[in-house]
Amino acid sequence: MANKTFRLVILTPYGRYFDGQVEFLEVHSEDYNLGILPGHTPLISTLIVSKMVIKMNGKSFNYAIGGGAINIEKDLVTLILNSVEREDEIDVDRAEQAKTRAEQRLKDANKENEIDTNRAKLAYARAINRLKIALKD
Repeated sequence: MANKTFRLVILTPYGRYFDGQVEFLEVHSEDYNLGILPGHTPLISTLIVSKMVIKMNGKSFNYAIGGGAINIEKDLVTLILNSVEREDEIDVDRAEQAKTRAEQRLKDANKENEIDTNRAKLAYARAINRLKIALKD
């Protein structure tokens, strides 16, 4: 009989966020969406700022992730993420403020400071992603 779960480890710059058995994982790369079940083919890929779904014990949980990388092995999936927040952990007011700040930085951006513009675009994408997940849009 095939395994019905696989081990998922989620690491962030702040440490281990999650380590446990899950039934399903959905993440997004630049080129494709990944639906991962037990026994998935080995793979290494980067991940974008997006929604992540984890199914465990028959329940689905939504997360906002800030991009990162995924490594899929036989019975282990490792995510190294820039940030991760479960939908009930997202501070909507803080996300709204981050969105407003990023919009202002983009409005004030000039071509001479491309690094700040790219950072503002990324901050804006993260804020929008968090709001969509928290507000279930």
